Amino acid sequence: MFNALTPMPADPILGLLTQYRQDPNPLKVDLGVGVYKDEAGNTPILATVKIAEQWRTDNEQSKVYIGPTGSAPFNQLMTELALGNDHSALMANRIRTVSTPGGTGALKVAADLIERLRPGATIYVSDPTWANHTGLFATAGLTVRTYPYYDFANKGIRFEDMLAALELVGEQDVVLLHGCCHNPSGADLTNEQWDKVVDVARRRGFLPLIDLAYQGFGSGLDEDAYGVRKMAAAVDEMLLCTSCSKNFGLYRERIGSCSIMAKTSQAADTALSIMLYVIRCIYSMPPAHGAALVETILGSQALSAQWQQEVAVMRERINGNRELLVAKLHQLQTAKDFSFIANEKGMFSFLGLTPVQVKQLTADYSVYMVDSSRISIAGINQSNIDYLAKSITAVL
Repeated sequence: MFNALTPMPADPILGLLTQYRQDPNPLKVDLGVGVYKDEAGNTPILATVKIAEQWRTDNEQSKVYIGPTGSAPFNQLMTELALGNDHSALMANRIRTVSTPGGTGALKVAADLIERLRPGATIYVSDPTWANHTGLFATAGLTVRTYPYYDFANKGIRFEDMLAALELVGEQDVVLLHGCCHNPSGADLTNEQWDKVVDVARRRGFLPLIDLAYQGFGSGLDEDAYGVRKMAAAVDEMLLCTSCSKNFGLYRERIGSCSIMAKTSQAADTALSIMLYVIRCIYSMPPAHGAALVETILGSQALSAQWQQEVAVMRERINGNRELLVAKLHQLQTAKDFSFIANEKGMFSFLGLTPVQVKQLTADYSVYMVDSSRISIAGINQSNIDYLAKSITAVL
């Protein structure tokens, strides 16, 4: 059975990481891997997570399964983090949330649920989108199509084209939307643009699936949830996938959540029963450790306030890196305008370089990024910014 196999192509980002680690150049710069890094280039454990871990070590009594829904306190707190404590959908008891193995696990649950409810359903994703979206949905049996989103020429959102495409989406279809900090472009919808997208969703009747992986990394925890909350207030049904990898720094703990919003409380219960069957067929039970840390932090007024400050520090560092990179590039050259980078949100941005220029950056200067020139903003620091800006300028 295995003799006729052909190898799958390697993940481009993981391949870059291997190249970077083997590169002897002391000035090398890694802008490929999408994890938060501090000024020293480390991805630290948050102080609040350390406190929560110690509490869990001292108080955990068993390693027994926690059930397919996961932790009820975690599920409630994550739903409130995304929607706010007093959202109308919460007050109407129309939402059911489960714990999942990371944001990717949440998307897998959502994909398999959609396939079970509407076999072969069409799901529309932004062009471009996170590379793993397409694989997750396609392998679940869904038909994946795209709607216009990022304008590579003008470094902004093709919003009118996006709206026109959404106007053609049918009520049996699904539309994936990035809640904030669009991956990979960093170009986010404004609140006014969200209002128009929500209006189209309400009128057309398609099912919105919102991927909220970076809440707090754009403008703020509440500000980044504007689109999610607006959508949930306007439509009868919605799916929401969240991740604790970035804003809690729990990458390897693999914890996230998947929420169903239905028209009525009874419909939500029925949908949850189907989702639990889907979960049973994938991983049966979610991990408990990461959820316990998050619920400890969010369930404590003091720890929650401290965590919000930690998120603010990460957000301000990322936004500061954007401004710093733009300033350095504009000091060195005037032929190309990079100001769009400072106006974007979250971890990522396209530099607007060609694949040839990207290859030259890697070969001649040991600056690593994917061929599309998508960079991880958190990989920039005071020690590498001058070298990075000069290297980019050299290949323009």
